Amino acid sequence: MNDAAGAEAPPEPRICDYEGSPYRTVFWEQADRGYEDAAERLALRAMLPPTGERLVEIGAGFGRLVDAYAGYRQVILLDYAHSMLEDARARLGDAFTYVCADLYRLPFATHALDTVVQVRVLHHVEDVPAAFGEVARVLRGGGVYVLEFANKRNLKSIARYYAGGLADSPFAREPREVVALNWNFHPDYVESALRDAGLAVLRRRAVSHFRVGALKRLVPAGALARVDGLIGDRLGGMAVAPSQFLQVLRTTGGPRSTGLWRCPRCGAEPLAAEGDGVPCTGCGARWPIVNGIHVFRENLDLP
Repeated sequence: MNDAAGAEAPPEPRICDYEGSPYRTVFWEQADRGYEDAAERLALRAMLPPTGERLVEIGAGFGRLVDAYAGYRQVILLDYAHSMLEDARARLGDAFTYVCADLYRLPFATHALDTVVQVRVLHHVEDVPAAFGEVARVLRGGGVYVLEFANKRNLKSIARYYAGGLADSPFAREPREVVALNWNFHPDYVESALRDAGLAVLRRRAVSHFRVGALKRLVPAGALARVDGLIGDRLGGMAVAPSQFLQVLRTTGGPRSTGLWRCPRCGAEPLAAEGDGVPCTGCGARWPIVNGIHVFRENLDLP
């Protein structure tokens, strides 16, 4: 209860949990998404600073994009689903830092990171301003955030709307929850929320213009992705593709913190790993490191 206002605290945002999901095999390996994968890799390569000290990918899942991060000293793969990180570590080994955590309570010290990457994640985020606030907090001043989001104002949706096949207007700024915990966003809504968090858009790139089954069957994925890349920057401001990439700058903030960890329960920072865990000097919690994965989730039952 909020004594000052006499009202209940707002509910916690819902979180889309991929724990135990066959996402890697079913969505990527068994489906025809070679074009989408190639197009997203080209966009990430174009927008990502090539080198840096610390990079975190939020919603890294099974580590699909890790080969893009070779220029960074420390690469942190964060996901809410512990099973996805187990899969990633089993395939990729110990060259990366694996973190199981909630994106609304990132376990990183303020200004600890040079770069944040978030691809195919925002469409599962219910409280976008809160998520952007956490990204702004953990980025150092001048740090870069590479963000992808599902664009509701794409050409296919516009055509369907005018043909009477889509009830909700793709021009409305409000996010559209297509199915439970799966939103499409208007570009103006996303960019406004970024500005409110102290994050400035430097560059826009429209991606996956040719996400059509028949076309993907006719044209090799790599060739289709290269054409997509040639027009992506030119059409980025128009935001006509189903996927939109943004290169975003942390306009204010201090230099990079030497410490890395923060307690997601009480906010004490910076913290340091000791043995098989990260002890909190504030509330006394001890966040375990289990089979090479840093676990900062309180509601996770581990064997």
